Amino acid sequence: MKKTMLAGAVLTALVSTAAQADMLLGIKAGADYWQADADGSFAERGAPQQDFNFDSSGQGSVWASLEHPIPLVPNVALRENRIKENGSLTGANFNFGGQPFTGDTNAKADLSNTDFILYYEILDNDLVSLDLGGAYKQMHGSYTVTDASHSAKQKLDDGVVMGYASAKVGVPGLGLFGFADVMAGLTETQVHDYTVGLGWQFDGMILDTSLRAGYREFNFDADKFSGLNSNMKFKGFFAGVELHF
Repeated sequence: MKKTMLAGAVLTALVSTAAQADMLLGIKAGADYWQADADGSFAERGAPQQDFNFDSSGQGSVWASLEHPIPLVPNVALRENRIKENGSLTGANFNFGGQPFTGDTNAKADLSNTDFILYYEILDNDLVSLDLGGAYKQMHGSYTVTDASHSAKQKLDDGVVMGYASAKVGVPGLGLFGFADVMAGLTETQVHDYTVGLGWQFDGMILDTSLRAGYREFNFDADKFSGLNSNMKFKGFFAGVELHF
């Protein structure tokens, strides 16, 4: 009997501690699998852009955020996006990386990037939540072109300053919600990255779990970016999970 009472007391203390910590500090982490169709073109600055026939394949993102009650200090989120696709072009005749490419040519577009996000919670309740802030999308990918005899690679290593907004509308008592996350370029106005979808949240004693699914589009239309002109778009449906500690 004493052991049962002790175990109950420990469990109650753990739940109470987790609840108090959640009021003071919120940690979220998650991952998405994204089946994206890719299309677009790229070229060295000043040269005509080349339209490659890109494949469709799975992409991925992982993220984490930290929310706190300190006034005027923004919350922080970090998201890593793996975005890569292969393409081909028949009858090519162009220069890239200081080398000529002709005939059947292959390309690899690596638009992987890291999002650094600072935001404020404008609304936060079971019915509606709204976050507003800014972000910096640091590109760390490249374009690679290959033909039968040689290849050339140009890095994408600049960043884009972006506005950030995230909204969530829930159905109280059911755990169902709709959401939208939008990042819009400020220094490169034709760059955007947004998701819209539906989710289902399961509440637990220590952590909450959300299953999510929806549509995502990443448009990378940037001129003179790392010495390159790009007009690439990745779009398609995704599914993922988020944990809230």
